[in-house]
Amino acid sequence: MNESNQPNPQEIDRIFTLQKQNQKKLASSSVQERKAKLKKMHQWIFDHQQDIRQALYDDFHKPYEETDLTEIFIALAEIKHTIRHLHQWVKPRKVRKTFTFLTTGAWIRYEPRGLALIISPWNFPFHISVVPMASAIAAGNAVILKPSEFAPHTSALLNRLVRELFPENEVAVFEGDYRVAQALLQKPFDHIFFTGSTRVGKIVMEAAAKHLASVTLELGGKSPVVVDKSANLHDAARKIAFGKYLNSGQTCIAPDYLLVHQAVRREFEALLKNEIARMFGADAEQTKQAAYARIISPQHQERLQRLLNESLDKGAELVAGGQAEAEERFMTPTVVGNISLESPLMREEIFGPILPIISFESARQATELINQLDKPLALYIFSKDKRFIKQITDHTASGGVCINDLMIQYLHLNLPFGGVNQSGWGTAHGFYGFKAFSYERSFVKQGKISPLTFLYPPYSQTKRKLIQWLIRWLA
Repeated sequence: MNESNQPNPQEIDRIFTLQKQNQKKLASSSVQERKAKLKKMHQWIFDHQQDIRQALYDDFHKPYEETDLTEIFIALAEIKHTIRHLHQWVKPRKVRKTFTFLTTGAWIRYEPRGLALIISPWNFPFHISVVPMASAIAAGNAVILKPSEFAPHTSALLNRLVRELFPENEVAVFEGDYRVAQALLQKPFDHIFFTGSTRVGKIVMEAAAKHLASVTLELGGKSPVVVDKSANLHDAARKIAFGKYLNSGQTCIAPDYLLVHQAVRREFEALLKNEIARMFGADAEQTKQAAYARIISPQHQERLQRLLNESLDKGAELVAGGQAEAEERFMTPTVVGNISLESPLMREEIFGPILPIISFESARQATELINQLDKPLALYIFSKDKRFIKQITDHTASGGVCINDLMIQYLHLNLPFGGVNQSGWGTAHGFYGFKAFSYERSFVKQGKISPLTFLYPPYSQTKRKLIQWLIRWLA
């Protein structure tokens, strides 16, 4: 709606009121009607692939191949999965009887929360807007989308998608900067779905609390990769090079730091350096010509350069990369060794193409290092040792765990995706995305005879004995 960076309170009020008035109609819409909307979304995305590629390239030089894999494919697969399974998700789910309620029938029905606000990020600005929007529509909600102002070309494309497919009393887009988000957060939405930093997530949660709105917070954190000495080091180096430097490291589930067993650290560093050179070139000029994204903004570029310089000044060792060109928002894939938890690179989520490496000597030491930081969104382990894997997973906490690969947990549509504490609140994707925008409404239906009526007042000695019997044997 509002395409300037300034909020338009009157327009926000108008759209919010229209959607509020239309909510009962949306809530009672049939599965077929909801599927029809999702099919239109799916077809629009399929027909406008080149527009999506160009928008992402214009925003931060995202390679077409990466856009196809991480934006278009993910969005299409998620919507198709939702279309295929929606009729099952909306069915009332019967629950088992208990002895106390043998004469009743009971079930749960998923119903829409109402008006949903989706605040999406800049790093994957298309699919992390479209996927929760599809989940909200599938659940029968009205939606207002606030895309990131840091990806203006994609934001404009999302606005176009919504305008071409939906009336504004069902789905609307408000573009603009943080002031638009602040104005939207003042409205009494029923559910807020936010993807971004932990710092801003706290602000969103505080705003939601004023209206007792439910929230889904997809945040981030410092996701570690543990490389055991039993791991296939070539395989690990290849997968880590791809997973870390995809989108120039600007991925919430990207490896934020490596814990590598001391016995194989030097060997692994050499393998990782070789894989980076093979994928992105051995020098800065080759990397600039490769399929390699840029940093989203000058502010993020400056922050990354500061973290790197301060860490090197404190004794960190540059293993690979380190070249940057501020005017082009470009930084080569960088690996840094001789790092401690006190290093500036370990104080906050990096969210860029810098990968610190820390040595460890035992599973216990690795878990102690992980547990000194906030609970991460993802935990990765490369190992052939089942006992080692169990030691790591049993003594740490994370939103998800991926063993001997990277990021594939995000693509598994039958798994919930989300964080824990500082890395997130609630889950999404597939059924869990539908559930995030729904609430579980419980139903119970009494049969012809209600045993409870035998315990109604006036209370007699017999009734008191029966109540005591219930407490003793059934409670």
